[in-house]
Amino acid sequence: MDNTYRGHRVAVVLPCHNEEIAIAKVIKDFRKAVPAAQIFVFNNASTDKTGEIAKKAGAKVIFEPNKGKGNAVRRIFADVEADIYIMADGDGTYDASMAPTLVDKLIDSRLDMVVGVRKPEEKGEVYRFGHSFGNRLLTGTVAKIFGAGFSDMLSGYRVFSRRFVKSFPALSRGFEIETELTIHALELRAPYAEIETTYFSRAKGSTSKLSTYKDGARISKAILRLLIRERPRQVNLLLALSMVIASFVLGLPIIFEYLQTGLVPRFPTAFLAGMIMLGAMLVAVCAVILDSVVTGRSEAKRLIYLSVTGVRPKE
Repeated sequence: MDNTYRGHRVAVVLPCHNEEIAIAKVIKDFRKAVPAAQIFVFNNASTDKTGEIAKKAGAKVIFEPNKGKGNAVRRIFADVEADIYIMADGDGTYDASMAPTLVDKLIDSRLDMVVGVRKPEEKGEVYRFGHSFGNRLLTGTVAKIFGAGFSDMLSGYRVFSRRFVKSFPALSRGFEIETELTIHALELRAPYAEIETTYFSRAKGSTSKLSTYKDGARISKAILRLLIRERPRQVNLLLALSMVIASFVLGLPIIFEYLQTGLVPRFPTAFLAGMIMLGAMLVAVCAVILDSVVTGRSEAKRLIYLSVTGVRPKE
């Protein structure tokens, strides 16, 4: 029996936390959709029978004690060896039958990532308004900062090339991992695509692990952190400009008063304005230095990316 799909080793990787209700069906559906794929369940600190059920269903189960989807994905990318990776959640909300379509798109177009854009099968609880609005808001924010291209940045249904996986640092711990994956692709300028897939309601009795406000705040924090890390020149120059304006607002009246009277009656304010201007100059210098550091780091990431062979159609 051929254990490859179109000549490529394929792995289905499922990060799971307390998904005992749905995991067996998810494994069954992916095995039916991609029979040649090896299925891995990364049991992310589950307290139920997720691991036992997944093992009985025929998946290879690996326990990840550090709770958080980002921790599970980091372990997946480090431990699993394949040419193509299909990643989905273990809650049964993603359409496993679309996996071959996503993989074919990756192979035929020589891409590094294909994202399954979620199209809810029905309105209401399948895709709550808060989640939908938050996704649009955060996706739009990332598009403004790092460049447009993604319409569903927070989708957990993705197909990756080995080249993308092995060049991804995976620093996030929780649900902000999808944001980091998206920004990594944009910063690396890796070729990617999106394909619309059906988004199902969760199995009865299963509950979502996503908190609209808590995880939304964590994702926003991750975007800010990545902005500071990947765009230090712009951030620091904006801060320096703000400090220059503040220095002028405080100092100009004192300068005008000195020119008229020859006196500096508000010396503490004048001293503060001078210190703010000096701080602005230091921040501007830091912007130049940090920009050089980021350029060097980007070049290193690019070299690592290029050191791994990409996916291409077999002759």
